[in-house]
Amino acid sequence: MNKVIISGNLTRDPEIRYTQSGKAVARLGIAVQRRFKSQDSSQPDVDFFNMTAWDKTAEFCGRYLTKGTRVVVEGRMQNYSYDAQDGTKRTGMEIQVENIEFGGNKRDSEGGDRPAYNNAPPAPNFEENTSRVRHNDNFVGEPISEDDVPF
Repeated sequence: MNKVIISGNLTRDPEIRYTQSGKAVARLGIAVQRRFKSQDSSQPDVDFFNMTAWDKTAEFCGRYLTKGTRVVVEGRMQNYSYDAQDGTKRTGMEIQVENIEFGGNKRDSEGGDRPAYNNAPPAPNFEENTSRVRHNDNFVGEPISEDDVPF
C-alpha cells in the first residue's frame, strides 16, 4: 500500500497549468517540521517535498491556497525520471495529492483572529435545532399525511 498523510506549510503559491485536454494540474511545495531535532545542529529541522494535484483538487489549490498556508495532505509517493539538458538521467520523488485540507494555523490554536480566507458563517447549533423537532422522542412538528410522502 502506498499512502502518505503529511502536514505542513506551503513553500510557494500553487502553480496551476492545464493540459491540452483541459485537465488542471497544480504543482506545490510543502515544508514539514520534524518532531525531533537532529543531534547535529547544522542539519535543518524541516523536510521539503514537491507535490502534484490534478483536476478539482488542483483548482481548489489554485483558488484557496497560498504560500505559508498550513495544510494536511493525503496522497501517495511517486517516482519520476527525466533527461536533463546536459543529457544525464535524473530521478525524483513527489507526492501525488489525493486530498488536501486546511490545517489551521498558529493563530487559530492561540485563539487569534481567523484568516481572511475563512469567512464562512458560524456552524448551526444542531442541539438547538433538534430540540424543536424532537422532545423526549415524541415528534413535535406538523403531522404528515401518507398522501404527501413521495415514496
